[in-house]
Amino acid sequence: MIEAIFEYQFLQRALLACLLASVTCGIIGVIIIEKKLVMMCGGIAHTSYGGVGLGFLLGFEPILGAFAFALLAALGVGYINRRGGGKSDVQSGLLWSLGMALGIVFISIMPGYPPNLGTYLFGNVLSVTGSEIVLTLSLTLVVLLVFIIFYNYWKAYLFDAEFAAVAGVKCALLEYLLLVLVAMAVVVLIRVVGIILILALLLAPAATAGLLSADLKKRMIISVALGWLYCFLGLWISYEADIASGAAIVMVSVLLYFLSAAAFLVRNRIGRKNGGA
Repeated sequence: MIEAIFEYQFLQRALLACLLASVTCGIIGVIIIEKKLVMMCGGIAHTSYGGVGLGFLLGFEPILGAFAFALLAALGVGYINRRGGGKSDVQSGLLWSLGMALGIVFISIMPGYPPNLGTYLFGNVLSVTGSEIVLTLSLTLVVLLVFIIFYNYWKAYLFDAEFAAVAGVKCALLEYLLLVLVAMAVVVLIRVVGIILILALLLAPAATAGLLSADLKKRMIISVALGWLYCFLGLWISYEADIASGAAIVMVSVLLYFLSAAAFLVRNRIGRKNGGA
């Protein structure tokens, strides 16, 4: 595969898309785990399928439809949650189902033959276009800049939201901003691993990084590096074995996380035994 990278442009684009996705996952994944927003993130991701279907139905770029639906879902759940309008996990689960249902309905009422939705559901990073690379780069830069500019506020917010609010940090703004960034992450990851598999790539590198460090900045850096490693290994397996790239990346991510967790558990047990002795 190494020689093919220098020969084929589609592999170069795929690796660049994976690198950009790893930056987004590394930053946002750590925050999602820290704030226990896994269910909400899954709901936002799957709601975007309705936007994909609407894009095909009305004839505009499905990725833009996915972003619009993900953004509306994120802001809607954030607003209702802050107003005490119910449990966020219930709302996220309902949006999860609604988004998928709307996507199916929009596709079913399209005239002619239905489009191939496999790349949106399960990803196909090998088919990423130049325009999608530009969009992914733009969204990744936005995510990166927002976290750099507001890093100290994020740190206080994650450590203790109530204390941060007393200290003058606008937690409501940070919560909405986080949800917007999650929607951006969904768009970045759709073509890499697909809507169905987004959660795995968001969580696996960040969860593994959490086993290696407790420091927020180090965890983000480690998560970015692991995300890139997982994507590269998955892409290599996909290229060599001729299997779906998104599925290969996710399988590598989840497998290496569980191996890391098992190694961490064994190390702790050995440490306790040695300490007890």
